[in-house]
Amino acid sequence: MEVKGHCELLSSPNARFSKKKYGGRLTIQPNIEFGKTQNSRTQRKWRTFSADQAQATIVDGGDSKTWEEAKQILTSLDYSIEDADKMLKKAFGWIHSPYWSEERKKEVPNAEVVSGVLNYLRTLGLSDDDLRKLLKKFPEVLGCDLDSEVKLNVSKLDSDWGINGKTLRSLLLRNPKVLGYNVDCRGDCMAQCTRCWD
Repeated sequence: MEVKGHCELLSSPNARFSKKKYGGRLTIQPNIEFGKTQNSRTQRKWRTFSADQAQATIVDGGDSKTWEEAKQILTSLDYSIEDADKMLKKAFGWIHSPYWSEERKKEVPNAEVVSGVLNYLRTLGLSDDDLRKLLKKFPEVLGCDLDSEVKLNVSKLDSDWGINGKTLRSLLLRNPKVLGYNVDCRGDCMAQCTRCWD
């Protein structure tokens, strides 16, 4: 059966087993709600939920100027407006990120905080080109606390493993998530693997 047009996907597909003459069979049926159009033809209407809904909430909240200032800092690193916007949303909890899990509270990015993180990373020997690479892999660093996470982790890398200078730069470009590690399960998993040193 072919259905043209629009449908609204309400949830993930249902799976059920059915027993036929020749054994069990897995049948997957999508949960789709069909609607009638003016000409009585059934049509599918796919509805997507965009990250732009977060931006609408911010604009409604009156914090658009603060958001724009933070976005401007990233566009000065040659990111497009769309990429800068997406990075800020990911870093400050407006769109899902595996790094934050469910714990990140939505915040409006502050230009002072964003520039503070970027300036600190520059003091570690990272160029603007390095920052572009690092932020592409781990934009969440912009939402990490500078003192209790980023600086503490750089200090830990130096004191525990002697990683500093060019070696630190190479590590940060290869695995920038170390800047946001704040859990050390010591082998007894705490189910926060994206933020764990182990």
